[in-house]
Formats: sequence, C-alpha cells, structure tokens
Amino acid sequence: MMVHKVLNRLIPASGLESQEWEVHVIDDKEQMNAFVIPGGKVFVFSGLLPICNGEDGLATVLGHEIAHNVAHHAAENYSRLSLVLPLAYLVSFIYDVSGNLTFTLLDYAYNKPGSRKQESEADYIGLMMMAQSSFDPEAAVELWQRMEKANQVAIPQFLSTHPSNHNRIAKIREW
Repeated sequence: MMVHKVLNRLIPASGLESQEWEVHVIDDKEQMNAFVIPGGKVFVFSGLLPICNGEDGLATVLGHEIAHNVAHHAAENYSRLSLVLPLAYLVSFIYDVSGNLTFTLLDYAYNKPGSRKQESEADYIGLMMMAQSSFDPEAAVELWQRMEKANQVAIPQFLSTHPSNHNRIAKIREW
C-alpha cells in the first residue's frame, strides 16, 4: 500500500527508526486528515488520499505528521499547560467562577497561536524530511492548493489551531 511505502521512505530521515511504526488507514472518504501519535502510530483517513494525488503529496502530509513527533510537540504542549493551567484556574476562581471566559481567552491568546507555530514548524521539518527521502518538496504547494479547493468552509486562521492553507502555501514558497 502507498501509505506504508511512503512512510518507510520517510522514517530514516526522521531519526525515529527505533520506534515501532504502525499504519492505520481509516475508511472514511469524507475525512481529509491524518495524524501521528507519540510512539509511531500513524492514522490516515481514506478521504485524504485523492487530495494527496500520489506519493509526493502523501509524503507532504506524513512528513508533517511525523515531524510533530520529531519536534516532541505533544510533550511541549503538556509542559506549556502545566505552567499556564494553575494560573488560569486562579484567575478563573477570582474573576470568573464558571471558568468559561478565562479558558476561552487562554485558548485564543495562548493555545491556538502556539499550535499554529508548531504546525508551521512541522511543515518545515516535514519538507526537510521529504527532500532527504527523495520526495519532491515542491509538491507541498500543490497539495495545499488542492486542500484549499477541497475545503468548502474555511474558518478564519485566528479561530484555528492550524495556519490557513493560503498562509501555509506562502510560507512553503518562502522556505
């Protein structure tokens, strides 16, 4: 299967060869998504495969997802939360008993921008892994253009944990 083939080419460039990688393709043609969890568990929704349009497009997505593990983004998120959460609880207790306002502000002012930064970092690392694995990094622009066309409703970037497709394309061209 193409997902295994692409993953097997990317892993040596990741420095995470010692992990036991598992690939799971989820049969859901409506979902255009993929994710990797720490420990090398890869999940790809079948709806993403036509958008990838081949190995280079899939390498863009998988390289990005593997890069989250390379950069230890999950651990970074937990570390950030351990610093901010106690303060948020204190502010919530003093000013907003329900916590809704405090946690909404925390989400928009701290979590979402931090997540977008990690997403951009994963894009960059993924491109480097693609090049090192003899995939075409130029395919990343085409993938995000197809993704932009496929997304029928795009939420504003400030409401999202991810950069907009348009901003991703601009950043990739810049690199």
